[in-house]
Amino acid sequence: MEALFMNQSLSRLKILSPSFTTSSFATQSIRLRPPQRPNLTKVSVIQNEEKQLQEATETVPKQEFNDDEYYGEVSKIIGSRALEGGTGMEYLIEWKDGHTPSWVPSDYIAKDVLAEYETPWWTAARKADENALKQLIEAEDGRDIDAVDSDGRTALLFVSGLGSEPCVKLLAEAGADLDYRDNSGGLTALHMAAGYARPGVAKLLLEFGADPEAEDDKRRTPLDLAREILKVTPKGNPMHFGRRIGLEGVIGALEGAVFEYAEVQEIMEKRGKGDDVEYLVRWKDDEVNEWVKAKYVAEDLVMDYEAGLEYAVAEGVMGKRLGDDGKNEYLIKWTDIDEATWEPEENVDPDLIQEFENSQSGQNGKLKMIDGQ
Repeated sequence: MEALFMNQSLSRLKILSPSFTTSSFATQSIRLRPPQRPNLTKVSVIQNEEKQLQEATETVPKQEFNDDEYYGEVSKIIGSRALEGGTGMEYLIEWKDGHTPSWVPSDYIAKDVLAEYETPWWTAARKADENALKQLIEAEDGRDIDAVDSDGRTALLFVSGLGSEPCVKLLAEAGADLDYRDNSGGLTALHMAAGYARPGVAKLLLEFGADPEAEDDKRRTPLDLAREILKVTPKGNPMHFGRRIGLEGVIGALEGAVFEYAEVQEIMEKRGKGDDVEYLVRWKDDEVNEWVKAKYVAEDLVMDYEAGLEYAVAEGVMGKRLGDDGKNEYLIKWTDIDEATWEPEENVDPDLIQEFENSQSGQNGKLKMIDGQ
C-alpha cells in the first residue's frame, strides 16, 4: 500500500508489507525453565492451595515469574484481551494439568503458541479477508475484537486503511471500538479512512457512529488530516487523480457529519464564487465562527441572508393568538430588542412552541426563535 510520506504516523502503517511475518505482530516472548523440557511452553503455576481458590480468570503478574517456581504445560489459549490503552495483550491459558485457567501477559508465552492463536486473525486483518474474519468472530474463542498488535493497532484500523467496507461492517457489528486511537500517532479508523482516501469506509464508519471530531496526537481531526493531504497532493497529474477524488469524497462525508447537526445563529459574511461559495457562520453553542461551504448551510438561512434579513435571539414566548389568516402567531420577547413582536408559527421552532404550551400548564422553559436549521 502506498505510504503517506507527508504524514509520519501513517507512513509507518505498511499494511501489506511483503516482509510481513508472524514476528511482525507477536511481541518477543521467551520459554521458561527447566531446560530439560525444551518442547513445553512454560508459565508459572500457582502452588499454594489458597491461591488455587481465587477467581478462574486471575491475572498472573509478571513479577511472579521467576526461576525457582514450578512450571506447567499449556494446553491452549482460550481467550485474549487488550491491556488498557492498547499497550499490550494478555491471554487466558488453559493448562494441561487441570489448574484453573489464568490470564498471562504475552511476554511469558512462547511465540509458537501465540502464532497459532493470533496469526489467522492478523493475516485476515492485513489482507482484509472478510470470510476469514467472519469465521474467527463466529468461532467464539474468547478473542478480543479490539486485540492490538505491537504498535497498538486493531483489526478495524487495518481494514479501514485498506478500504474494505465489508470488513469494516463486520467488525463494527461485532462491537469493535470505532474511536479507538492507536499508539503510533493516536489515529482512529476514521483517520485511516481519511489518510488513505477511502470515502466509502468513512461514510460507513460515520453511519455506525464514529466520532468525526476525534483528534490524533497532533490534534488533527480526520477532516483536518484529509484536507492536509489533499493540499499537498499534486493537481493535474493523472497518477494522483484517483487520490484527489478519494480525498474530496472523504472530505465531503466528514464535512457533512461535522456540520449536519450544528445550529447556526446567523450568517455573518460571504466569500467565493460558484461552487466555492462559503459563509461565515456564528454557531448557537458559542463555538468559534467558521467558514462553511454553501451546500452545508440550510437553504432558507442562505435565502434570508441574501435577502438582507437580520436575525435576533428570542428570550421567550409570551403569548399566542390567531392571525388575520387564521393561523397561529406567537408573541416573542427578544434578548436584544426592547419591544416584543408577534411572529407567524412557521418562524418558530416546533420544540419551542411545545415548551410554550407546556408552560401554560406550569412548565416554564426558555424559548428561542428558529434559525432555519
